[in-house]
Amino acid sequence: MRFIVEKENMRSTSELFWRMIRLTVTVALMSACRASEYEILSWESNYNGGPNYGKPPQCVDIPDDLRLCHNVGYDKMLLPNLLEHETMAEVKQQASSWVPLVHKNCNPDTQVFLCALFAPVCLERPIYPCRWLCEAVRGGCSPIMEAFGFPWPDMLTCDKFPQDDVCIAMTKPNATEATTQTGYSTICPACDNEMKTDTMLEHMCASEFAFKTKIKEVTQENTDHKVVLQKRKKMIKAGNLKKKDMKKMVLYLKNGAGCTCQQLENLGNHYLILGRKVDKKYLLTGIHKWDKSSTEFKTAIRKLKTHKCPAYENVFK
Repeated sequence: MRFIVEKENMRSTSELFWRMIRLTVTVALMSACRASEYEILSWESNYNGGPNYGKPPQCVDIPDDLRLCHNVGYDKMLLPNLLEHETMAEVKQQASSWVPLVHKNCNPDTQVFLCALFAPVCLERPIYPCRWLCEAVRGGCSPIMEAFGFPWPDMLTCDKFPQDDVCIAMTKPNATEATTQTGYSTICPACDNEMKTDTMLEHMCASEFAFKTKIKEVTQENTDHKVVLQKRKKMIKAGNLKKKDMKKMVLYLKNGAGCTCQQLENLGNHYLILGRKVDKKYLLTGIHKWDKSSTEFKTAIRKLKTHKCPAYENVFK
């Protein structure tokens, strides 16, 4: 693992030395157990887009139940954080919405980028992720989010992050590494579902409704797959759906023509169908084979009734 520190307008050799020591150690902690390489670029900051703290930041322990960042590679974080969350309860509530995206492996640096903002490492002044790190994560992950009906949020607009100041940056991989680090999958996001209880609960939480049914037919409409369901449905999670909405339910698998969905190739099975209403259309956000023999599946269905889901509507606006 390699770390680079650029010298820019340093007042003295001694000052440069100690700053290099301090941030090299910090970045080493941030990158523990990771294969990616990171750089700390520049030292003198002219970046004026920092947070407007209501109270002075404090260095606190990263709690175990902050799932997004509890294993990021360092143990303490600044609070308030760089997204101006002033309480740990607010950090946990907002950060929990991003855990499923990290699990999707849409970019190898998603967790580092997000944790640099949600749980910034303790330093004398905040260090933001570089703009191109944001752009790399957004490029890999926004198509996944769009498939679930979620836009890339304004709070993570890449243009507001620094590109010439001190920042956490991804070292560009060579051509060979690039083919193995993209994280892209040819399986449609809604269909790439492990039969694990936690994973199924995450997909259910990211969906507004869930029910058991069979699929009548699948056709292509522009770049999407149009999924027509049979009339009989067993409601698992109603959301805002009404009986009249259920009668002629048609779902769309966003950009389904460009990815594969094995579940849609066998229309004889019963499936757990997950979806959300976005722009007057119902999106297919998850599809699991209804498997009574699976302990994980049965546990997920049972836990759904009492499981506390992240408040996605407070994050992805």
